[in-house]
Amino acid sequence: MINKDYDLTGRVAIVTGGAGLLGQQHSKALINAGAFVYVADINESLIKDACYVLGKKSFPLIMDVTSEESVKIALSLIISKHKKIDILINNAAVDPKVKSGGIMETSRLENFSINQWNYQMNVGLTGAFICSKIFGTHMISNNGGCILNISSDLSVFAPDQRLYKKIGLAEHLQPVKPVTYSVIKTALIGLTRYLASYWADKSIRVNALSPGGIYTDQPEEFVTKLIDLIPLGRMARPDEYQSAIQFLCSDASRYMTGQNIVIDGGRSIL
Repeated sequence: MINKDYDLTGRVAIVTGGAGLLGQQHSKALINAGAFVYVADINESLIKDACYVLGKKSFPLIMDVTSEESVKIALSLIISKHKKIDILINNAAVDPKVKSGGIMETSRLENFSINQWNYQMNVGLTGAFICSKIFGTHMISNNGGCILNISSDLSVFAPDQRLYKKIGLAEHLQPVKPVTYSVIKTALIGLTRYLASYWADKSIRVNALSPGGIYTDQPEEFVTKLIDLIPLGRMARPDEYQSAIQFLCSDASRYMTGQNIVIDGGRSIL
C-alpha cells in the first residue's frame, strides 16, 4: 500500500530555477505526487519547453528571484488562479559547470570580480530570502506550508579543487569551483535553520536538500576523479532525488524542520 502521506493532490507548488536540470526533476517529482507546479524561471523559452515536457499540471511563470516586485507579481498570478501556495522550492542558482571540453566557467579567487560575487549571491542566496519572505508570509495566511532550499554537499565540506586541475596549465590558470558556490550553499543551511525556528509556530516547515554530484556528460577525467571520492562508486542520476523531494514536501516529513538532508553517495562521511 502506498503511504497516503506522500500524496500532494490539490497542493500548489512553485519551483524557482524550474527550467534547469534539477528544477525540472523537482517539478516532475511534485507533479507525480499530485501537485500543481509553477515552473518559475527568468528564461521564457526554457520555461515553455520545460512545461511542454512536464505536462498539464505544470504552469510557466516568468519570475526574477532577485526582484521583490517580480516575486510579488508572481504571487498575485498564482493566487488569482489557484488561490494559494503550499510549497516553495528555492532551487534558483548560478552553478558554473565542468564542460565537455574540460573548461569551467569561473575565475580563481584572486581574480574573482565583485560583480560576479554580487550576481551569484543575488540569485542563489538573496533570491531564496526574497522568495521565502514573500511566499512564506502568504503561507501563514493559508494555514502553513513547506519551504525546501536546494543546497549542495558543498554545504558540509569544502570543494576539492584537485578535481578540476588540468595537467600542463600554470597554477594561476587552473580552473576552480568558485568561492560563491560554497558560500551560498552553506548560507542556505543557515537560512533554513533561521526560517524553521522563526516560523515554527506558524505551521511552516523549512528544510534543505543537499545533493551530491550529478552525472551530466562531464569529461571522463573529472568523473573518474570524483567517483574515487564517493563510497557508492558513481555520480547520481538526475532523477535520483525525486523521492527525497516528495518526502520533504509532503506530510511524510511532517515532524521534520530545520534539517539538511545530504544525499551524496556517501562522500561526506569520509
